[in-house]
Amino acid sequence: MAIPFCKFHGFGNDYIVIERDDIDASVDLSHLAKAICQRNTGAGSDGIAVLERLDDTDADYHCEIVNPDGSIAGFSGNGTRCAVAYLHYKGLWIETDLRLRTRSGVKNYRLIDRSGNGFVFEAEIGKPHFASEEVPVLVETRRDHIVNEPIVVDSRHYVFSAVNVGNPVACIFVENFNFDWRAVGRVMETHEKFPERVNVVFVKIDDRENIEIRIWERGAGETSASGTCSSGAAVLSAFLLKTGRKVMVHSPGGTTDVLWRDDDEILITGRADYSYNGEWPA
Repeated sequence: MAIPFCKFHGFGNDYIVIERDDIDASVDLSHLAKAICQRNTGAGSDGIAVLERLDDTDADYHCEIVNPDGSIAGFSGNGTRCAVAYLHYKGLWIETDLRLRTRSGVKNYRLIDRSGNGFVFEAEIGKPHFASEEVPVLVETRRDHIVNEPIVVDSRHYVFSAVNVGNPVACIFVENFNFDWRAVGRVMETHEKFPERVNVVFVKIDDRENIEIRIWERGAGETSASGTCSSGAAVLSAFLLKTGRKVMVHSPGGTTDVLWRDDDEILITGRADYSYNGEWPA
């Protein structure tokens, strides 16, 4: 039986959204993601978002994010936003607010604008975690924060700071992007310092309210945008006093508004747009 799906994207960071009830129990989600996400032979995407309706009191839906390499993601800001947009697009959810359970906890989404098949959401995605065991980062002794940590990548020395915002994020602050950051990101993603691998973000500070980023995502490679990577970059920029707590994060795909509130909660505002729907042969 064919599997119906819809493709959405958040600033070019594209996800295939599927309802769990439409996937036969015998289908392995990792194998499905590897096949359908393939750019040349599949539908092509940066991951799949699998939605399941819940009867729980603390969440309305569950969303599983699977990367193109078949690995399971703890969270995806753009992937879950695409999933929530799907629910509104299909008329499966008509309320303004929705509670979405993910592997990193329940996230709260609020629809603030819709224009045709384009959706804008505010999302409370949780509080950042800085300790070495929470990111996680392997260090000789436990640290409350991972800041300006040295690392050697292909015989070159860098320093990074790290945070967990639902996924582990390591940021390298740079003056420009005129170097092979993709090669650095590719190696650093699987560096021995990161036992669960890591999202690598290169951050350029423009001013106290604006930063630019380039992204190498764990399990996906280069992406045009990422909600978690934008959040991690914004939080670390503020934590290191390079910016304020409200930051516009500019990536090649678009701009994400990130607010690290005084109560420690991270609020991100971004869009999700419908691309097309189809069926995948099971």
